[in-house]
Amino acid sequence: MPRVSTFYGIVIAMYYQDHAPPQFHARYGNHEALIDIQALRILQGWLPRRALALVFEWANLRQSELLSDWSAAASGVPLAPIAPLD
Repeated sequence: MPRVSTFYGIVIAMYYQDHAPPQFHARYGNHEALIDIQALRILQGWLPRRALALVFEWANLRQSELLSDWSAAASGVPLAPIAPLD
């Protein structure tokens, strides 16, 4: 699972074989959530409230980059790193 960003102990990654809708995985400690990139909502899993708020804030700022990486993953090409939340 290629890691595309890390911030505040949160790891953001994508799988090459993931299916639509465009999505990414956010891990924090023992928790993981699958996030819809376009709708910015949880598809599956759970994160603590504060971690989830940070993930949504970051994803809102980086949505176009996430969609570009999603397209790259669908094509089987390497993913570009995405800047963390400042």
